[in-house]
Amino acid sequence: MSERSNEHPVHDTMRVTMDEIRGMVDANTIVGQPIQCGNDTTVIPISKVSFGFASGGSDLPTKVAKDMFGGGGGAGVTITPIAFLVIMPNDVKLLQLSVNASTPNALINMVPDVMDKVTGFLAGRQAKNEGKTEVVEKAD
Repeated sequence: MSERSNEHPVHDTMRVTMDEIRGMVDANTIVGQPIQCGNDTTVIPISKVSFGFASGGSDLPTKVAKDMFGGGGGAGVTITPIAFLVIMPNDVKLLQLSVNASTPNALINMVPDVMDKVTGFLAGRQAKNEGKTEVVEKAD
């Protein structure tokens, strides 16, 4: 006799339910297939996957115990796109969909752009100050 034949029938119900979920949800569901665009740009969709399952059963008293099992199982899967990873020749960006872009995540994603702008501003200011210094030296 196999080990499975000794298991309660609800185990088979749960096993089938989980196998079906496993067949629907894999790593490619969360991080999608890359999409090649023009200018050597690649876009990769990112999704959030939520799933749940339930199963149960009931044994009814009979003379032959294996004949009176009633059981069932069910599952639900939700796949929600949350972002796109955009890979360009000189840059990589994570573009979050606005529905899922929380304030902390939005702030974190803005840091590189803010740093570029601050660096550009400071470089322009420094160049402007160096220009004034040269003018002052020539005036003396």
